[in-house]
Amino acid sequence: MTGDTTVVLGIAVPSISPAFVAVVGFHVLVGLACVVTGIIAMLSQKRRGRHPTFGTIYYWCLAAVAASATALSVVRLADDYHLFILGVLSFTAAFLGRTALRRRWRGWIKLHVSGMGLSYILLLTAFYVDNGKSLPLWKELPPIVYWLLPGTVGIPLIVRALLFHPLTRHSKWESSEF
Repeated sequence: MTGDTTVVLGIAVPSISPAFVAVVGFHVLVGLACVVTGIIAMLSQKRRGRHPTFGTIYYWCLAAVAASATALSVVRLADDYHLFILGVLSFTAAFLGRTALRRRWRGWIKLHVSGMGLSYILLLTAFYVDNGKSLPLWKELPPIVYWLLPGTVGIPLIVRALLFHPLTRHSKWESSEF
């Protein structure tokens, strides 16, 4: 510990409160689960089985990330309001993407792809904005890169999926099960 900071694995946690540090630990674990399960869902075939299973795990881990981010941001709102906003936007995008799928809204596949993809981009943006200054290689980059790089990489991938993935190209899939 140094001053009002606890150093965990080389990263400064802005508190010496054991409760705060515990919430940060939980937040990190569910955040890592989001990153892993999100990638698995994205790369899995879009049918019953792996994709919806890992997508559901991603969604509920993201809910836990958003809840823990809210708790952490409330304690340090003046410093972390932007992280709170990113967390709310990320979960809102995932909620809309999941709801479009579950309720089969008109155009649900494109809404699902866009919502879930955007939620992942916002999750990574929040991570890099908060931690980029402590990460090898990333700490050499200007802070604006932490804000822009996830979207710069992710948005073209979402657009590509919307334009070229077989499920988004054919309207017959709009009412089918997967």
